[in-house]
Amino acid sequence: MNIHESAEDYLESILMLKEQIGEVRSIDIVNKMNYSKPSISIAMKKLRESGYIEMDDNGYITLLPPGLEIAQRIYQRHRLLEKVLIAIGVEPKKAEDEACKIEHDIDDDTYDKIRLFYEKNISEEKE
Repeated sequence: MNIHESAEDYLESILMLKEQIGEVRSIDIVNKMNYSKPSISIAMKKLRESGYIEMDDNGYITLLPPGLEIAQRIYQRHRLLEKVLIAIGVEPKKAEDEACKIEHDIDDDTYDKIRLFYEKNISEEKE
Protein backbone atom coordinates (compact mmCIF):
# COMPACT_ATOMS: atom_id res chain seq x y z
CA MET A 1 0.00 0.00 0.00
CA ASN A 2 2.00 2.98 -1.30
CA ILE A 3 0.45 6.37 -0.61
CA HIS A 4 1.90 9.86 -0.26
CA GLU A 5 2.34 11.45 3.14
CA SER A 6 -0.09 14.24 2.29
CA ALA A 7 -2.83 11.73 1.43
CA GLU A 8 -2.17 9.96 4.74
CA ASP A 9 -2.57 13.31 6.52
CA TYR A 10 -5.89 13.97 4.80
CA LEU A 11 -7.22 10.51 5.60
CA GLU A 12 -6.07 10.79 9.21
CA SER A 13 -7.73 14.21 9.50
CA ILE A 14 -10.99 12.83 8.16
CA LEU A 15 -10.90 10.04 10.75
CA MET A 16 -10.08 12.45 13.58
CA LEU A 17 -12.85 14.84 12.55
CA LYS A 18 -15.31 11.96 12.24
CA GLU A 19 -14.53 11.01 15.85
CA GLN A 20 -14.81 14.64 17.02
CA ILE A 21 -17.83 15.99 15.14
CA GLY A 22 -19.53 13.03 13.46
CA GLU A 23 -20.10 14.01 9.86
CA VAL A 24 -17.21 15.52 7.91
CA ARG A 25 -17.27 17.94 5.00
CA SER A 26 -14.42 19.51 3.05
CA ILE A 27 -14.78 22.79 4.96
CA ASP A 28 -14.06 20.93 8.20
CA ILE A 29 -10.78 19.69 6.71
CA VAL A 30 -9.97 23.22 5.51
CA ASN A 31 -10.46 24.51 9.07
CA LYS A 32 -8.50 21.67 10.71
CA MET A 33 -5.52 21.64 8.37
CA ASN A 34 -5.44 25.38 7.54
CA TYR A 35 -5.18 24.72 3.81
CA SER A 36 -7.06 26.58 1.12
CA LYS A 37 -10.45 25.39 -0.11
CA PRO A 38 -9.07 24.71 -3.62
CA SER A 39 -6.23 22.59 -2.21
CA ILE A 40 -8.65 20.51 -0.16
CA SER A 41 -11.01 20.19 -3.11
CA ILE A 42 -8.21 18.85 -5.32
CA ALA A 43 -7.04 16.45 -2.60
CA MET A 44 -10.57 15.13 -2.00
CA LYS A 45 -11.00 14.56 -5.74
CA LYS A 46 -7.77 12.55 -5.86
CA LEU A 47 -8.79 10.52 -2.78
CA ARG A 48 -12.20 9.80 -4.37
CA GLU A 49 -10.59 8.75 -7.66
CA SER A 50 -8.18 6.49 -5.76
CA GLY A 51 -11.05 4.76 -3.94
CA TYR A 52 -10.15 6.01 -0.45
CA ILE A 53 -13.23 8.15 0.19
CA GLU A 54 -16.68 8.82 -1.13
CA MET A 55 -18.69 12.00 -0.94
CA ASP A 56 -22.47 12.10 -0.88
CA ASP A 57 -24.70 14.68 -2.58
CA ASN A 58 -24.57 16.91 0.51
CA GLY A 59 -20.77 16.91 0.56
CA TYR A 60 -20.34 14.55 3.50
CA ILE A 61 -17.19 12.47 3.30
CA THR A 62 -16.98 8.78 4.19
CA LEU A 63 -13.79 6.78 4.42
CA LEU A 64 -13.98 3.66 2.27
CA PRO A 65 -12.29 0.49 3.61
CA PRO A 66 -8.88 1.16 2.00
CA GLY A 67 -8.91 4.78 3.24
CA LEU A 68 -10.13 3.79 6.69
CA GLU A 69 -7.35 1.22 7.00
CA ILE A 70 -4.69 3.80 6.18
CA ALA A 71 -6.26 6.45 8.44
CA GLN A 72 -6.49 4.08 11.40
CA ARG A 73 -2.89 2.91 10.95
CA ILE A 74 -1.53 6.45 10.80
CA TYR A 75 -3.71 7.72 13.66
CA GLN A 76 -2.74 4.76 15.85
CA ARG A 77 0.93 5.45 15.16
CA HIS A 78 0.44 9.13 15.89
CA ARG A 79 -1.21 8.53 19.26
CA LEU A 80 1.42 6.03 20.43
CA LEU A 81 4.38 8.09 19.25
CA GLU A 82 2.94 11.15 20.95
CA LYS A 83 2.56 9.21 24.23
CA VAL A 84 6.14 7.93 24.01
CA LEU A 85 7.52 11.41 23.34
CA ILE A 86 5.58 12.87 26.26
CA ALA A 87 6.74 10.00 28.49
CA ILE A 88 10.39 10.84 27.75
CA GLY A 89 9.84 14.50 28.59
CA VAL A 90 8.89 16.22 25.35
CA GLU A 91 6.40 19.07 25.86
CA PRO A 92 2.90 17.91 24.74
CA LYS A 93 2.41 20.34 21.82
CA LYS A 94 5.88 19.60 20.47
CA ALA A 95 5.26 15.86 20.96
CA GLU A 96 2.08 16.14 18.89
CA ASP A 97 3.90 17.98 16.09
CA GLU A 98 6.87 15.60 16.13
CA ALA A 99 4.64 12.49 16.18
CA CYS A 100 2.94 13.81 13.04
CA LYS A 101 6.31 13.93 11.29
CA ILE A 102 7.54 10.55 12.52
CA GLU A 103 4.33 8.59 11.88
CA HIS A 104 4.81 8.65 8.11
CA ASP A 105 8.47 7.75 7.87
CA ILE A 106 8.99 5.16 10.56
CA ASP A 107 9.51 1.59 9.39
CA ASP A 108 6.86 -0.95 10.47
CA ASP A 109 9.45 -3.04 12.31
CA THR A 110 10.80 -0.04 14.19
CA TYR A 111 7.28 1.10 15.08
CA ASP A 112 6.43 -2.37 16.38
CA LYS A 113 9.54 -2.34 18.58
CA ILE A 114 8.61 1.09 19.99
CA ARG A 115 5.04 -0.13 20.60
CA LEU A 116 6.26 -3.25 22.42
CA PHE A 117 8.72 -1.21 24.48
CA TYR A 118 5.96 1.25 25.42
CA GLU A 119 3.55 -1.53 26.36
CA LYS A 120 6.15 -3.33 28.45
CA ASN A 121 7.88 -0.40 30.13
CA ILE A 122 6.00 2.86 29.96
CA SER A 123 2.32 1.94 30.04
CA GLU A 124 2.94 -0.25 33.11
CA GLU A 125 4.30 2.77 34.98
CA LYS A 126 0.99 4.59 34.52
CA GLU A 127 -1.00 1.80 36.18
